[in-house]
Amino acid sequence: MSASGVHLFDRVSGVNVLLDEVRVPAELFSRAPRYLSVALTNACELGCVYCYAPKHAAALDRERVLAWAVELDAAGCLGVGFGGGEPTAYRRFAGLCSDVARSTSMAVTLTTHGHRFTPDLVDSLRGVVHFVRLSVDGVGATYERLRGRPFASVARAAGLLSTLAPFGINAVVNADTVGELDALAEFADRVGACELLLLPEQPTAATPGISDADAQRLLQWVATARTKVRLAISRTGLEAALPTAPIPGELPLDAHMHLDAGGVLRPHAYASAGVPVSGSIMEAVRMLREA
Repeated sequence: MSASGVHLFDRVSGVNVLLDEVRVPAELFSRAPRYLSVALTNACELGCVYCYAPKHAAALDRERVLAWAVELDAAGCLGVGFGGGEPTAYRRFAGLCSDVARSTSMAVTLTTHGHRFTPDLVDSLRGVVHFVRLSVDGVGATYERLRGRPFASVARAAGLLSTLAPFGINAVVNADTVGELDALAEFADRVGACELLLLPEQPTAATPGISDADAQRLLQWVATARTKVRLAISRTGLEAALPTAPIPGELPLDAHMHLDAGGVLRPHAYASAGVPVSGSIMEAVRMLREA
């Protein structure tokens, strides 16, 4: 519950219903963010130059992650999304997902490059992971050049994920991939993805981020695309081009937060500053909101 109204959520079906006509007293507002993305580890065997994840070694303690998940659930959080780095590189990853799913009512999701998935890993995650995002930047030779892995391998990963849970495709949009949006949408539809999430490239130490010209190409494509798969787009990187006025019933900006592999809680994954979580994660949420 929040100033936006009463939010109903089913983690298995993914159905979200916001009853924005319901007036909720301030003392009943949920204290937790609606969703927390968690970088379990910075480890990843891929070397994508535009990746924003820190390159120093770091990983969260498993028992602390589970304790934080239980605390977040009690405070009204609806879901945690495991990422990194590559979350499947995290030690005993399937066991952590199982423990969080069994100890809380939250949805458990993950974002992955897919190349570590095997039938055995899928079986170990079945019933405890509710949604998966598969990162696919470009198709064919473009993907292989950017990600350094065979495109056929990520297509096989999509086939495995389709037997696990509903899944979406994430695509970083930059000068290399903006011309392949039609092909990406066709790929997402062909492998059975329920969503194509477009992520404008962010500035890193190695890349300047998406150019203004390519950002406009992206927006023009979104405005005219006729795709079978549902489209979503991150505002981050397009602040000057997309309206930022509040939408009636829209959840507050701090509805989503990010916990990095070093244990720092941030407003989002691209934020440069945050609050170290030394004990209670809800205390860190309070401090971040007041910062």
